[in-house]
Amino acid sequence: MSDIRSPFIIVIGGSAGGLNAITELVSQLPDKLNAAIFIVLHLSKAAIGNVLVAKIQKKTSLSCVLAEHQKPIETDHIYVAPPDVHLLVKEIEMILGHGPAENRFRPSIDVLFRSAAISHKEKVIGIIMSGLLNDGTMGMNAIKKCGGYCIVQDPNEAEYSDMPLAVLENIEVDRSTSLKNMPAAILDIINNAAATQISVPENMVAESRLSERSATTVEGVGRLGERTLYSCPDCGGGLWQIQSGKIKHYRCHIGHVFSESDLLIKQSEEMENTLWVAVRMMEERKLLLNKLAAEHRDRELYQLNSEYNKRANDLDWHIGKLKELLFAIGTD
Repeated sequence: MSDIRSPFIIVIGGSAGGLNAITELVSQLPDKLNAAIFIVLHLSKAAIGNVLVAKIQKKTSLSCVLAEHQKPIETDHIYVAPPDVHLLVKEIEMILGHGPAENRFRPSIDVLFRSAAISHKEKVIGIIMSGLLNDGTMGMNAIKKCGGYCIVQDPNEAEYSDMPLAVLENIEVDRSTSLKNMPAAILDIINNAAATQISVPENMVAESRLSERSATTVEGVGRLGERTLYSCPDCGGGLWQIQSGKIKHYRCHIGHVFSESDLLIKQSEEMENTLWVAVRMMEERKLLLNKLAAEHRDRELYQLNSEYNKRANDLDWHIGKLKELLFAIGTD
């Protein structure tokens, strides 16, 4: 049974508009919290982690640093995931990993939340801030099932409401609140949470272990879910459907993970990229056919000139139709 006085782990995820929300939240937190805070923000690979840390540090008296591999966890500290690196929480330390993206992101909110849920159970508070799409929903589900607490920013207040709404549509959260009232909700949980005996679902433990390894065996993933007919858009491997309640996602044996909506987006992107490659190859072939037609015309080989011209014109028609399809895909 957990000690109710032991420190909490607070994990926070955000995307578009998330930095503003997080800085506002931390500015209201006391300097003694009996908790360690971990933050994942969706950033470009070119982002500078130290700049992000400096922006957050200006708003809080808590110590804010970039997370470091195997560094011990300290209370009253804020740890920020570096750009393009997964952040995981273990019992007494944090881990950084360069494994495959989850939900098209690295660092992934789901990776952090799931690891915290498994390692700290009911001593976890998960918070989802402003952001697009739905990274964090599966992680919040893991926190809830492991006995932790779930808080989302009020979607009516968030700059981008996709991420808070995705959680609210799939999970019965403990609080949906404004940034102004969020610190009080956090402190209420820390000060009044009762110790419980939690049995962590075996499939969540297994998947959390997979996230700690950059690659796994096909058999390892097969034990977690059902093989589908879909291929991973990142590596081409098979995808397994993994379901927890009404939330489902897809994982390949390499470790790429997608929610249903993210898989649909990724498939569309890959299809469009493939078709543009086909257009490029066809354009290059048309140029070569026109070149051969001109050379045969100069040599007065008119029959061959006519044949190459016809093939180039036929190819130009197909290129036009393919471009029409691509423009239609782009407007869906």
